[in-house]
Amino acid sequence: MALEIVLDTETTGIDHRKGHRLIEIGCIEIEDLLPTGRTFHHFVDPEREIEPDAIRVHGISNEKVRGKPKFGQIADELCEFIGDKRIIAHNAAFDRGFINMEMERLSRVCHPDDQWIDTLELARNKFPGMANSLDALCRRFNISLAERDLHGALIDARLLASVYLELLGGKERGLDLEMASARIEAVQVANPISYGARPRPLAPRITAAEVAAHEAFVAKYLKDKSLWK
Repeated sequence: MALEIVLDTETTGIDHRKGHRLIEIGCIEIEDLLPTGRTFHHFVDPEREIEPDAIRVHGISNEKVRGKPKFGQIADELCEFIGDKRIIAHNAAFDRGFINMEMERLSRVCHPDDQWIDTLELARNKFPGMANSLDALCRRFNISLAERDLHGALIDARLLASVYLELLGGKERGLDLEMASARIEAVQVANPISYGARPRPLAPRITAAEVAAHEAFVAKYLKDKSLWK
C-alpha cells in the first residue's frame, strides 16, 4: 500500500469563510496503515485572536501562538511532507477548507479534493445512525484517550491513525495474515522440500575444542531444552 498522511488541524474558529485561521497542524505518515515514525507538527501564528469557544476545545491560547511561524513560513515544508500522498482526515471538509484557504492566501496550488479521504464518511457508512466523532470511535475500538485532555493536532492525528486502521479492518487483516501463514506452514509440512547431499561437502569451520566446549555448555545450562541436538 502507498504512503498516506493522517492530518488534523486546530483553528481560531469553525469557519474559514469568516476569516478564521489555522493555529496548529499535525501530520502522521503511515504505510500499510501503520505509522512510519515520520511526523510534521507546527503551531502557527494566525495573525488574529482565537475565539473563546475554540480555546475551550483545544486549550491553545493567543499567547501560545503569538510569535510562532506564520503559515507562509511552513507551507513549503508541509507541501513537501504531504506530496501526492493521500490525506486522511476526520470531517475532511473542515481541515481541507482551512488548508486550501491558507494556500489560496499564498496564491499556491491546493491539494485536490480527490486526494483526501474522510474517515467520518467511512465511519458513517460502517456505523450508520451511531455517534461517529473521533472520541466515540476511539471508545468503540478501545483506543485509549488517556494521553489527551483537550484536542491537539498531533495527538488527534495519532488517534485518527489508529481509528483509520480499525475502520479498514485492521484486526481482521492481522487475523487474515495469521491464517495465511498457517496455511503455508501446513503445505510445507505436507510437502517438505528435500535437498540432496552436497556433491562437495563444506569443510568444518570450528575446531574440535570448540565443538566440545559447545556440547559442555548445552549439557550444563540447556539440558533437555536444547534446540541443537
